[in-house]
Amino acid sequence: MSVSLSENVANKLAIVDSLYRYAAGIDLKDPELIKGAFTEDAVSDFRPAGAKAGFEYPVLEGKETIADALLNSLKPIVTTHSVTNPRVTIDGDKAYLEAIVEAQHLPESDPSRHYLMKNRYDVELLKQQDGWFICRVTVDNVWRTGDPTVLAGV
Repeated sequence: MSVSLSENVANKLAIVDSLYRYAAGIDLKDPELIKGAFTEDAVSDFRPAGAKAGFEYPVLEGKETIADALLNSLKPIVTTHSVTNPRVTIDGDKAYLEAIVEAQHLPESDPSRHYLMKNRYDVELLKQQDGWFICRVTVDNVWRTGDPTVLAGV
């Protein structure tokens, strides 16, 4: 079955929107927005980026776990995430999204310090009844600058 151009564009926008929801949920510290970007059994793997920053971060499984872990670890940190260069491939009810995400981190207690990361996000998505949702996201770091101890809440 052939997909119309307008349906293809709408799917691509909805796919990229899942990553926008995730990023906005982190920045707004909104657990429902974060969870709303994921499938129930989603997997988040920040290990490649974490290793380059000098710390270990576990693979997170399940949208509740992902939201809780992110919000707890980033509680003392102000963040801004900017999503750019999204590239989408759709295969039926599955999709793949590659994007660059710039993540700025500043401690609430000392905004003169920062840690800026330019990360590559590799995202697998599933189309469900009410839209596209992330089932797996792997984050690798392209470059970084600043004080990595900011991520530890120090």
